[in-house]
Amino acid sequence: MPRRSDEEWASEARSILLRQLALGARSRHQLARKLADREIPAAVAAALLDRFEEVQLIDDAEFARMWVRTRTAAKALSRSSLRRELADKGIDPDLAEDALLQISDEDEHAQARDVVRRKLRGSADLSDRAVRDKEVRRLVGVLARKGYSPGTAFSIVKDVLADAEAQD
Repeated sequence: MPRRSDEEWASEARSILLRQLALGARSRHQLARKLADREIPAAVAAALLDRFEEVQLIDDAEFARMWVRTRTAAKALSRSSLRRELADKGIDPDLAEDALLQISDEDEHAQARDVVRRKLRGSADLSDRAVRDKEVRRLVGVLARKGYSPGTAFSIVKDVLADAEAQD
C-alpha cells in the first residue's frame, strides 16, 4: 500500500471532522479521539483541530453550555452528573464550571421536585408506613441515578410527599 502524503491525510481527516460535526456538536477531545481511531497522524490531526477551533467549528465552551442546556432539559440531571459527563467529553474543568453556572441551586432543586412529582405513584397509600418507606426509597433512587446526593434527594422527596399529603 503506497504511503499517504500529509495532504492526503489532512483531506481524509477534514472529511471525518466535517461528517462528525454534521451529526452534531462535538468537543475537541471527542474529535481528536475519532481521528486517532481512524489512525490519522497526530501532527496532522492537531493542526486540523487547531484550524477548526480557529474558525470556530470547534468551540468547547459553547459545546459545554449547549450540553448542559440540553441534558438538563431532557434528563433533569444534577450538576454533578453533568460535570462528570463533560469531563468524559474532555471538557476543561473551568469551561465545565462556567457552563454549569447556567443552573442555580434553585433551578436544580425545582427540577428534582418536578421529577419526584412525575414519578410519585398516585395510587400509593402514603398513610401506610411500609408503603411510604418503599416509595421514599424508590424516589430517592430515581434522584440518585440522576446524580443527586442522598441528603438532597431525601430532603426533596420528603418535601414533595408532604405537599402531596397536604393536598389530599
